[in-house]
Amino acid sequence: MKKLLTLLAFALLGGCATQPYNPIPENYAGPTAVIEDSFNGVSGSEVEFFYVDKLDGHDIRNARLASISASAGHGMSMSVVPVERAIPASKPVSLLIVGRTQYAAPILAMTNSVYQIKGTVDFTPEPNKHYVVKGSLAESRSSVWLEDAQTKKVIGNKIEFEGSTALGLFDK
Repeated sequence: MKKLLTLLAFALLGGCATQPYNPIPENYAGPTAVIEDSFNGVSGSEVEFFYVDKLDGHDIRNARLASISASAGHGMSMSVVPVERAIPASKPVSLLIVGRTQYAAPILAMTNSVYQIKGTVDFTPEPNKHYVVKGSLAESRSSVWLEDAQTKKVIGNKIEFEGSTALGLFDK
């Protein structure tokens, strides 16, 4: 009886797992655009990520989280996983974009500065366009923005902060 209850509990909990948000609806046949995350490899164990964290309020797969997962068990070495995603074009979207320092091992984050800046960009993607999240992280100034991959033109507003965007010990 105890085994049956345990199996039932696992089956019920397994049903609670959610699939990652897919911005392209099933059976969608309209125009699309692509948004790509970017990164700056500072060292083998430190990377600055610039990525989409939320699309229209939904958590979305991004390069930072994919890289953390891929780096698990690799010690002081960070394995970067590029991420891009197709989204419906010609429809307004709201993106929460983030620039953040990431270290391969938690002890490195505790003993070094972790910078983070984030903000919302609202825009209407054009069909067949490629967009990239870009940014810059530093002690004196940080910024993150979305740009057209071909023209390098900033799309929407650039999120900028003068001064330090270093996270506190318990925010890392």
